[in-house]
Amino acid sequence: MSPFLIIVYAICAIYMLLNFKSDIHMLQQNSYRISRYWRWLDKNMVTTWRLIDIVVLFMLFTTIIPFQFALLVAGAVALAKTGVIATRKFKKPLVFTKRVWRIYTLTGVLALAGFMAAVVFITPEAGDRNLSALPLAILFLITVFSWALVIAAVWLLVPVEKGISKKYIDDAARILRSMPDLKVVGVTGSYGKTSTKHYLERILSEKFDVLMTPGSYNTTMGVVRTVREMMKPYTEVFICEMGAKQSGDVKEICDLVHPGIGIVTAVGPMHLDTFKTIENVQATKFELVDSLPADGLAVINNDFQWCANRNVRNVECVRYSTSPHNEAAYRAVEISYDKRGCTFRVQGPNGFDLELKTKLVGDCNISNLVAAVIVAIYLGVPKERIAYAVASIEPVEHRLSMKHTPGGVTIIDDAFNSNPTGSKMALDVLGRFTDGRRIIVTPGMVELGDRQEQLNYEFGKAMAPNVDIAIIVGRHNRDAIHSGAVEGGMAEADVKDVASFAEAQSLLATLLKPGDTVLYENDLPDSFK
Repeated sequence: MSPFLIIVYAICAIYMLLNFKSDIHMLQQNSYRISRYWRWLDKNMVTTWRLIDIVVLFMLFTTIIPFQFALLVAGAVALAKTGVIATRKFKKPLVFTKRVWRIYTLTGVLALAGFMAAVVFITPEAGDRNLSALPLAILFLITVFSWALVIAAVWLLVPVEKGISKKYIDDAARILRSMPDLKVVGVTGSYGKTSTKHYLERILSEKFDVLMTPGSYNTTMGVVRTVREMMKPYTEVFICEMGAKQSGDVKEICDLVHPGIGIVTAVGPMHLDTFKTIENVQATKFELVDSLPADGLAVINNDFQWCANRNVRNVECVRYSTSPHNEAAYRAVEISYDKRGCTFRVQGPNGFDLELKTKLVGDCNISNLVAAVIVAIYLGVPKERIAYAVASIEPVEHRLSMKHTPGGVTIIDDAFNSNPTGSKMALDVLGRFTDGRRIIVTPGMVELGDRQEQLNYEFGKAMAPNVDIAIIVGRHNRDAIHSGAVEGGMAEADVKDVASFAEAQSLLATLLKPGDTVLYENDLPDSFK
């Protein structure tokens, strides 16, 4: 075998292994659930990326193209794609857990077995072009169907993963049983739960030793890992974020941690590709409230229709709002914004009145603070300590966090994820900045099921009164947002379409002037799609 052929084989093999990594990354983004991963594949199966590999396969076997040229093309394609995969940046990079390594290893074993079987049982005659092309073609064929090998590996590992999960869940349950005085606060909602968790942790830390699930550890196994690795015998309060992409997800976590207090921050049209209806979203989020004991407390955000219209009879229920027209027990009033943050008052039953100052901006953040304040009051944190803690809270990264550049530009970073309610709140915040031009950079919203196009159109339309320049990233929601913005009243010249976030940054560099404000609203589709 010539050195050239060996190099081409090596490059193609590396490309194949990196392609496995990409597929496993998307599997992890879909919670390792084959049904969810398959839905993602259904939308992303036929892409230019995979079609290029199929073209290479054709070139390797056709007699129209010289074999050496086909080899050169195959090597060049594999090398280029290897470079793309190796340098691609993700907001949520692949976490190489032990589970990932098990899937990766078994996928590699299946690929090797398939490769060896094909080489052994398919034997072209000596001198046949296929004799040299076959091994390379098999590598590309495996790469094209890498997703199938990943699914096979996951399926084969199901008994192993169930056994490991049960062992860890049982251990976490044992730890929690050994702490009968532990106060557990569950936080769930279509959006706002991570910010609320952080704000509550900071406020309660004024009186208690507090543990919260870190980052986005909001699945059952994320909670299990938090309990097993971070829970201390002296921990007094455990704040547990509870995420959900399908019915039963929240209940599964509740059955493990048994919360005594539950916060529902929002019910909205998120993950409709799995939930299908808003009623299913509501039922799943309220699994937290339904799991509370009779002497517990439910804290519900009444600003959302599908929170306000859900009756709660099994436990004491306190509702809150940022709307002056809402009859919730606790309300945020006299909200005033400036570039340093905002001031507001929390008013509640029995003449309760507390003035607060915060570095946070946006009604959504104020709403999340009110929920945290209610729980702090319930648990006996003094009002002056609440006010001190609220004033010291730093914005959660990528969630309406604000900073100022040396060049006089204000950056509002709301890039973690976007949703219909959160995006409108972010636009409202942007609209309050009038010293310079208001610029938004966004690829729009995802995981909205059949309503995705309509909701992104409405998002674009809502930009008109709040935005001077809109930069729409990527193709996925481009048409809907663009048409909505223009029909809402923005000039065509002020709505700019770019292919990637890097291109958006380059464009911004030519546009920005001192006094301008830039809102980054959602960056997930740039990496997820």
